[in-house]
Amino acid sequence: MPLRHNAAEPAATDRTFQVDLRGLVDLLSHHLYSSPRVYLRELMQNAVDALTARHAIEPAGDFGIRLYADGATVRVEDDGVGLTEADVHTFLATIGRSSKRADQVAEQRADFIGQFGIGLLSCFLVADEIHVVSRSARTPDAPAVEWRGRGDGSYTVRTLPTSARPRPGTTVTLTPRADADEWTRPTQVHALARHFGSLLRHPVTFHDGSGGAAVPVNPEAAPWSGTYPTPGARSRALAAYGEEVFGFTPLDTIELDLPAVGLKGIACVLPEAVPAGRRHGHRVHVKGMLLSEQAEEILPEWAFFVRCVVDAESLRPTASREALYEDDTLAAVRDALAERLREWIARAAASDPELLGRFLQAHHLAVKSLAVHDDEILRMLLPWLPFETTAGHCTLDEFARTHRTVLVTSSVEEFRQVAAIASAAGLGVVNGGYTYDRQLVHRLPEIRPEVTVADLDPATLTAHLDPVDRETELAAAAYLAQARDALAVFDCDVALRTFQPASAPALLVDSREARHERTRSQLAREQEGGLWGDILGALRQEAPRAQLILNQLNPLVRTAVAIAEPELARTSAEALYGQAAMLSRRPLRPAESSLINRSFLDLLAHALRKDS
Repeated sequence: MPLRHNAAEPAATDRTFQVDLRGLVDLLSHHLYSSPRVYLRELMQNAVDALTARHAIEPAGDFGIRLYADGATVRVEDDGVGLTEADVHTFLATIGRSSKRADQVAEQRADFIGQFGIGLLSCFLVADEIHVVSRSARTPDAPAVEWRGRGDGSYTVRTLPTSARPRPGTTVTLTPRADADEWTRPTQVHALARHFGSLLRHPVTFHDGSGGAAVPVNPEAAPWSGTYPTPGARSRALAAYGEEVFGFTPLDTIELDLPAVGLKGIACVLPEAVPAGRRHGHRVHVKGMLLSEQAEEILPEWAFFVRCVVDAESLRPTASREALYEDDTLAAVRDALAERLREWIARAAASDPELLGRFLQAHHLAVKSLAVHDDEILRMLLPWLPFETTAGHCTLDEFARTHRTVLVTSSVEEFRQVAAIASAAGLGVVNGGYTYDRQLVHRLPEIRPEVTVADLDPATLTAHLDPVDRETELAAAAYLAQARDALAVFDCDVALRTFQPASAPALLVDSREARHERTRSQLAREQEGGLWGDILGALRQEAPRAQLILNQLNPLVRTAVAIAEPELARTSAEALYGQAAMLSRRPLRPAESSLINRSFLDLLAHALRKDS
């Protein structure tokens, strides 16, 4: 049954929340804004929006922004649309309400940078009082209005006398606290103004109170907006701007232009490789105002070989206005910019092989990550990407010219085990142990149909090693039996073959999968009878054992297989196994490290006894 209130109970009373302004400012400083320096950006942002509204009613007006900082105060003046007394009561006295939501400018909201109506509060990060004087441009006879807001949440509003009638616009004055000097001294205010407003479309000037001339904050338009006598001059200007912004000389610059969202800018190709997956922050301006220097979300993860600086009209900032709001527009922009980077790679591949070579030398891993998922890039660049092979580091195109059958390992350690032997045997092997490499090598036949690609397994390699003659095999049978017995603890078989180079006494062929299977079998034996043992036993598969292949061409091996003394034969087999395990460069198990130490000491003791 629904609950019913007792008629005798008093009716509930609606109340409004009481806001602790100091607590709210503390929340903003610690959780919304990254630094107190954003106060100047918010003031400039409000000024730019006011100018935008002024231009809507006076399109031909010559309006601007003036910044003043003399060490005692910070002042921002604009020739914007201004506020009436009613506007001041409505918008400056209510936290969270923005004058940009007013009916008069609602239809132009997309033209404004700020959207959240809390920017003025950021001034309390550096000052205890905000002084605003504003006069509306909408009403010619409107008087000027003064508003003083204090950090304790109180404020006063008064209409100034008719004699004090400034031109339309708004002036915001701050008297900084002593602990805010880092952000409010003249040199810092000028630097912050340049940092945030260098691409603003309205003229901005700075005065330091010394009596000198005003200094332009944004004297030049964005370099991509300029006209140049030649394409080369334009390219050099964009590269110089990229170097100024990012501190490195770009390998190349890529112009970015998305008219649908009003985005223009450049992507600077890094001249050196960066660790895989490291995503650089990009500089994003919205309507000229710097939004973020660390906007990772503007490009896909694979594009870590560039850093971008862009200016956009239609991207939405988050509440802090220091990052981009993730929505369908941002997703579409990210996809479109990714396509621009693909087009640049395609142009370099088609018309500038020297540039492509330098790019791939530095960023082949980024291109490999892209080629895995992008068939067009795969077809275009796979033959040119460098890989580690038995012929050294070379492209797949070069490697496929001499090896119609390409074998690929599944790990780096397997490649290192077999590289020298496979090369001597004439096998073409590619190291597939690095990120993306095995996947890409297996797709080579899509580009070169005449090439066959297969995984390299121990059986394939062993089949290419020459067997010894029957008499030699019989003569070595006793030694091989003792060696197998000594190495049984490692589930390792022993065989005698001939292969190049003759300087290699032994080859340990052991796949990662086989080692995992042996480890699982060992666990099953240890857990025999329990539930876990039954599960591991059910999972057990037949897997090839490790193989220690001794090289009959090596003088040391020929001497070893002739040893008649059982203990010395076992020790020599253990030493050959240990040496082959170390040459494979895989991590040694504790038992293998112990065997290597023990066999070395036993052989040393035998040599000393023999000499004495």
